Amino acid sequence: MEDSMDEPTLRQLLHEVRAGRISRRAFVRLMAGLGLTAPMVAQMLADAGSARAQTKSTFTPSRRGGGGPLRLLWWQAPTLLNPHFATGTKDFDASRLFYEPLAAYDPDGNLTAILAERVPTVDNGDLSRDGTSVTWQLKKDVVWHDGKPFTADDVAFNWEYNADPATATVNVASYRDIDRVERVSDYAVKVVYKNPTPFWFDAFCGNRSIIPKHLFASYKGAKSREAPANLKPVGTGPYRFLDFKPGDVVRGELNPTYHQPNRPFFDTIEMKGGGDATSAARAVLQTGEFDYAWNLQVEDDILRRLEQSGKGRVEIWTTGGIEHVQCNFTDPWKEVDGERSSLKTTHPTLADPQVRQALNLLIDRSSVHEQIYGRQGQATANFLNAPSRFRSPNARWEFNVDRANQLLDAAGWKRGADGIRAKDGKKLRFLFQTSTNAPRQKTQAIVKQACAKVGIEVELKSVVASVFFSSDAGNPDTYSHFYADLQMYNTGLNAPDPQLIMRQFVSWDIASKETKWAGRNITRWRNEDYDRLWKSAEHEMDPVKRAAMFIRMNDMLIQHVVVIPIIWRYGVGASTTRLRGMALSGWDSSLWNLANWHKV
Repeated sequence: MEDSMDEPTLRQLLHEVRAGRISRRAFVRLMAGLGLTAPMVAQMLADAGSARAQTKSTFTPSRRGGGGPLRLLWWQAPTLLNPHFATGTKDFDASRLFYEPLAAYDPDGNLTAILAERVPTVDNGDLSRDGTSVTWQLKKDVVWHDGKPFTADDVAFNWEYNADPATATVNVASYRDIDRVERVSDYAVKVVYKNPTPFWFDAFCGNRSIIPKHLFASYKGAKSREAPANLKPVGTGPYRFLDFKPGDVVRGELNPTYHQPNRPFFDTIEMKGGGDATSAARAVLQTGEFDYAWNLQVEDDILRRLEQSGKGRVEIWTTGGIEHVQCNFTDPWKEVDGERSSLKTTHPTLADPQVRQALNLLIDRSSVHEQIYGRQGQATANFLNAPSRFRSPNARWEFNVDRANQLLDAAGWKRGADGIRAKDGKKLRFLFQTSTNAPRQKTQAIVKQACAKVGIEVELKSVVASVFFSSDAGNPDTYSHFYADLQMYNTGLNAPDPQLIMRQFVSWDIASKETKWAGRNITRWRNEDYDRLWKSAEHEMDPVKRAAMFIRMNDMLIQHVVVIPIIWRYGVGASTTRLRGMALSGWDSSLWNLANWHKV
């Protein structure tokens, strides 16, 4: 919390907003003056029970269709079209072409009703003040792409489907604490939680899209991966499925029965996959072959040059993304029971906290920011940077080769004849891996150069993104296997709440052979204090106390050097000059507002 706003004062202001004596707009202005971002303020008001304004589109078409084709370029190609098995943004986004949630998150972190008739709040009676239940009123004019009606039964089924461990969805954590989903009527459900749940909007919102009961009921549980609709979706979205070539392209056509009037604008949609970020940027900004390109992790000076053609513009928006280095707390070079990076091992050198602290001092964040990312992000010492009320004021970063040398000397790591430090027969030699991507390879080179100055040898490895981020349990080169000492990638919040992103450090969710490397804890770090804190935050309804808990979690990660944050990355895409209506959000899929995309 900002120094100029103490807890009692903040609580009183929130009380005044609830009582109607201070307007929401005045409260937002006051918080903005203290440096708080819009998503943080929006969620603070929601936690306090104050209704949020719905996002309104200025796009008012007079008819459906007529806009021709919409061509999208996602250079990491999707591999499946079930949002509950998505292994990364590429699959979540491809699924979002056809499926929709009850509500989405707009650029300010506000919930926006999609399949729901309205957003639940304490004021409208749909949300219990103690966070134990929420009632969703559903739209009554929605049909699935095959003509079947969308009803409360579909919503209840999505809970049953995800909560069943045998279904093995990636979203199971979002549904397991739901006690029951009561069918109030054909178009209303009451979700009852086992405990007070501050992040009640996790289930059924954002990337937790709704899939149809009539097509998936026979595939709940152990047969979940056999469902034909995993590759041939039948959703409620603005576009209907046409065809899909995994790893290449997915196509759709206008949905003539879409529940939003006179939408969508485009007649067909295509999401092309493959290539790399630079060629994707060129295909929009320079040649105009595509209308929109996703996730342009490209040096900023290259993007600026491409923009000069005048055919397109770079889109930048706030996210919670963090480009970071992970330390492996297990031994990737020792095999136990057919598994490397096994929990039954300890890393031979990174287990020394002095070594990890030295590495933290050897990340030249200023150079990475200035030479590579520019306006696309900022250097940071925090893993958790947004929304801003969760950002710790305690962490500081520095690039200091001399201090790193001193730490290693004091810890007994001596330079050998080859210049490499060693101790007890173990040398400071690390394999540092990441995905194949020019900015990442340049960042690797900056880190390697600094490490060499203190007697740490770093071998660099890059893995094609489609392999690195794959869910293939048999591929040793995926980031979740983590068969290296260090690795780097970007992760972030897909909602304006950190409960899920901070889950990736709890001890019960470790990636392992047993879980087919589907666990979220990739570093294999374990800390009982962290576990307890995360569990407490999961049910803490006081928004101020809860924010303090996440700040403490972040500080533990930094103090123990579990991860080394480098750049707080913003969302970066490219669009043609005529494309409008995207309202790109850092808290949801880039396609959350797809029904309103149009050209002028």
